Amino acid sequence: MKTKILKSHPRAHSLKTRELLIEGNESGVVTTAGLIAFGRGEAFDYLIGERTIASAKKAIRVTAALLLTSNNPVISINGNVAVLVSKYIAELTRITKAKIEVNLFYRSAEREKAIKKLLLKSGIKEVLGTDKSFQIQIPEIMSDRRRVDSRGIYTADLVLVPLEDGDRTEALVKMGKKGVAVDLNPLSRTSRKASITIVDNIIRAIPLLLKQIRQLRNSKKETLQKIISNYNNKAILNEAIMHINCRLSQLAGKTK
Repeated sequence: MKTKILKSHPRAHSLKTRELLIEGNESGVVTTAGLIAFGRGEAFDYLIGERTIASAKKAIRVTAALLLTSNNPVISINGNVAVLVSKYIAELTRITKAKIEVNLFYRSAEREKAIKKLLLKSGIKEVLGTDKSFQIQIPEIMSDRRRVDSRGIYTADLVLVPLEDGDRTEALVKMGKKGVAVDLNPLSRTSRKASITIVDNIIRAIPLLLKQIRQLRNSKKETLQKIISNYNNKAILNEAIMHINCRLSQLAGKTK
């Protein structure tokens, strides 16, 4: 049963997002652990001010340049991503060469089928990761995330891993791939091990990524490469942490 959310509610947007995830949980797309993960991320969203900060915008711009210059980019999808931003992901696949692959920590045939159905309904033409005949295992990963598609993540040069766990991000980077994470926690292992980390809420980050790709898609390759070469992920994470620190200091000052 859907909960009626008044537009006048100060947290209407956040509540709508929660409702989407609850519905996704009821349909078998989102796990209970996925709901917990969202809550943990939302806590960090409060800390950054529930907006896309400057460091995240820099990381988004670099990610757009990477998607436009990569030979075999792949976007890894889990239940939360499918429920929250699948329509934007579909548009990304139309503009770029990116493939879509379902990759899950809590994996079952039923859940894979439910996510694939949602992605196809959103306009994505092809969904990898659900056909066992194409699966290869990455030995460095202990969870079910080690099973990847030979046509997708296994041969990708760039993997966008929104809402990811750290061990697979680390393993993909060790394999020589560029790993792009969307993670609201700049202190997480995922954020630290990724090549590029977008410290932002996925519901803001993916639409902004799409906007950046539209702006950059007619740029010369040399221009895109310059954007990429000037990026420093450690500096970006430090900027995000400093933003949180300064914001909390300001808020603490206001309460005196």
